[in-house]
Amino acid sequence: MSHSIASRLGAIRSELSSANLDAFIIPRADEYLGEYVPEHNERLYWATNFTGSAGMAIVLKDKAAIFTDGRYTVQVRLQVDAALFSYESLTDTPQIEWLCDTLPAGSRVGFDARLHTLAWYENAKATLSKAQIELVAVEQNPIDLHWQDRPAPSSAPITLFSNESAGKTSLQKRTEIGALMKKAGGDVALIAALDSFCWLLNIRGNDIPRLPVVLGSALLHANGDMQLFTDLSKLPDGIEEHVGAGVSFKSEASLADTLASLSGVKLLADPNSANAWAQNLAREAGAKLIAGIDPVSLPKAQKNPSELAGMRACHIRDGVAVSRFLAWLDAEVAAKRMHDEATLADKLESFRLQDERYREPSFDTISAAGPNAAMCHYNHNNGTPAMMTMDSIYLVDSGAQYIDGTTDVTRTIAIGKVTDEHKKMVTLVLKGHIALDQARFPKGTSGQQLDAFARQYLWQHGFDYDHGTGHGVGHFLSVHEGPQRIGKNVNGIALMPGMVLSNEPGYYRAESFGIRLENLVVVQHCEALKGAEREMYEFDALTMIPMDARLIDKSLLTQGEIDWFNAYHQQVFNTLSPLMSGDELAWLTQVTKAI
Repeated sequence: MSHSIASRLGAIRSELSSANLDAFIIPRADEYLGEYVPEHNERLYWATNFTGSAGMAIVLKDKAAIFTDGRYTVQVRLQVDAALFSYESLTDTPQIEWLCDTLPAGSRVGFDARLHTLAWYENAKATLSKAQIELVAVEQNPIDLHWQDRPAPSSAPITLFSNESAGKTSLQKRTEIGALMKKAGGDVALIAALDSFCWLLNIRGNDIPRLPVVLGSALLHANGDMQLFTDLSKLPDGIEEHVGAGVSFKSEASLADTLASLSGVKLLADPNSANAWAQNLAREAGAKLIAGIDPVSLPKAQKNPSELAGMRACHIRDGVAVSRFLAWLDAEVAAKRMHDEATLADKLESFRLQDERYREPSFDTISAAGPNAAMCHYNHNNGTPAMMTMDSIYLVDSGAQYIDGTTDVTRTIAIGKVTDEHKKMVTLVLKGHIALDQARFPKGTSGQQLDAFARQYLWQHGFDYDHGTGHGVGHFLSVHEGPQRIGKNVNGIALMPGMVLSNEPGYYRAESFGIRLENLVVVQHCEALKGAEREMYEFDALTMIPMDARLIDKSLLTQGEIDWFNAYHQQVFNTLSPLMSGDELAWLTQVTKAI
């Protein structure tokens, strides 16, 4: 492979010299700037052979560097030729500063403005200009010019998402959000996030693995009218009637001309999520850019009763599927049959596949035996899947896309005998999970304020974890949905009723084991509080799957925590038992017994 990577680098360098550029930046992202990149847009992979989900390469005339984060330290060395690239840290070595240190004054750095946010562009341009280096947008991406066997983009048709499941018609949504946008001072909004325009139009797609959206972008006008720029061959019969009045469909190629016609228009766009190319094009044409959060993101995050009904229903069926897998796993361990991580992930999916409403995983399953679980974003596909071993713990973090909702759950499982240390650490994680689950908080509280609820018991013992505690989840959309989050240093977006989030504290001991306990929860009004002086909110658990009591040290739990654990398991039993039978029901009865 590295032989062909060398020739690919040669092709990029020949484009550099003909455009008089000294460097070219290759991010992992594509023009849609989402978490997942379809195969035909894997430009970083084409140029480097690196398959990780985050990274950047910079190609200079005589050398190249690849920047990856701590998750990929091992993988990058296996995949990327050290003779062609130096390995750099994505987090510790800011790429733009690296360019300033590496290149002389007067250099020109090329980039594809479609693959970077406007915020990144403004920041990079300012930093480079201090070092007298010019940032130059290329007309044509050199990779696109030389990618001979580039896969074809998906041709899957758009699917119509029922208005009943959505709880509102597209026309209702567009009119409401158009009015919000006008309040924010915009005439037109650039709706760049794929899940945002799909939600607005009550459509779904099959263009990206794990995320049921269609590729494209949209412009929403203050009166609710909308233009969708996408592959017109994907439009299904009846879409005009489904989306209602005021929507026009145009080819993606015509977006440039439309943006260039916005002279004098106030264009609302999110500089942190929409690409620099579109915003710069509009600005150069005389539009006034108004920086603001995507106007769809908050209304989309606050699920309405129909959306929540779908989320609750799919979580019950998902609870049955995952519980059946856990019952099978316990039986295999009892019979001393060990499996590798890939077999376990496939087996788990086999239970979900029995549901006709199941579409695909909502992310790549993290199936991690023993020490591998200490890598919190471990993927068994990036090497040889490990075998589970007796007297260890197994972590499985998985989720599903159903046509009525999206799930995400992590369970940590005892394989054979576990140590007191395992139990202590799982119990500290559980205590944090319970504290967050039980939190009550006034209107206006953000996820940053709640994050320490989940960490406090780990902190008391000198431990912590290096990931966020919770992310938003969409309704048959993205499993990582913004803008709400729970974490140490996240935005100040207040948690509102109808928002679905994960509650997933963890603990990771390098080369030893990893623990995470994750449920999805929904924010709701707190009705139980009598005499409350503020509008109060609380969480309600959606995930209905047993937690492994064999990993709990009861002596570290308060009576209140024991009561929570037992009440949760009683609820799981009451919810799932009518849908299970035979040995699986016997297993469920056993594992949900009060501790």
